[in-house]
Amino acid sequence: MLHTKDFQVWGYLQVGSNFPEYQLYLVRLRIVFLVGLLTVIIVLIIMSWWLAGRAMQPIRQSYQLLQQFTADAAHELRTPLAAIRATVESNLMIPKITDIEARETLKIIGRQNLRLSNLVADLLMLCRMDRQLSYTNSTAIILETVSIPNLIQDIAEDFTSLAMKSQIQLLTKILVSEPLIINGNYDQLYRMISNLVANAIQYTPAKGQVKLILARHVKYALLKIEDTGIGIPSDDLNKVFERFYRVKSDRARHTGGSGLGLSIAQAIAHAHQGKIQVESKLGKGTTFTISLPVNTGI
Repeated sequence: MLHTKDFQVWGYLQVGSNFPEYQLYLVRLRIVFLVGLLTVIIVLIIMSWWLAGRAMQPIRQSYQLLQQFTADAAHELRTPLAAIRATVESNLMIPKITDIEARETLKIIGRQNLRLSNLVADLLMLCRMDRQLSYTNSTAIILETVSIPNLIQDIAEDFTSLAMKSQIQLLTKILVSEPLIINGNYDQLYRMISNLVANAIQYTPAKGQVKLILARHVKYALLKIEDTGIGIPSDDLNKVFERFYRVKSDRARHTGGSGLGLSIAQAIAHAHQGKIQVESKLGKGTTFTISLPVNTGI
């Protein structure tokens, strides 16, 4: 309705629109919102699945490692137990055994029992190392001050007889004049280094060499155990510290190894805020490098 200045009605104005076009616009708008909502939901589902997978991956890996560790430990324990059982059953089937046969049976049982004892001791050591690494306060293992040069001399003296028996030359080189003191546990550090030295002697052919070289780099003591042994294949270098892993199973089983020595050594190094690195060339030798933080307050 239109009015004049005097508010008199002088006409009417009627405006119309095309209702089908407006309805089509609403349909298109509804489709856009629906497609957008579905897209957002799909993206959220995919992102949630991806994030959940990333979050569960460490748990899945830990569970797989636990399963593998349990299976390997059961296998290692089963082997000597089966040998003991077979030995006992075979002797029980004999109506009468001589003193010599009884003594040989006891020797076999004794060897397998020693293997079991060593395996259980290694497993207990790893459990203790795991507990120490779970502590947020590293002082849980700081029990005493250890002189690394003196420790190396002790290990060299203890392994001289084994090296001579294997016709291997065991050498030590101390490239530092000042005392290198480390806060830690003497027995654990001894176990770490002796494991590496024993492996070096064990897998080095006769007339070979094993060297213990001690140096210092800034705030770290560097100890290298070098050998002229058979070496480690490049594909196995990243796996040698895994528990129960053997480069050659037949060789390790023949020497009585359980595949825990290097795992224990690495756990001890980590517990002392250090690390172990390995370099090797097949047929030429292997070098393990241990780096440990030095007590600068001494």
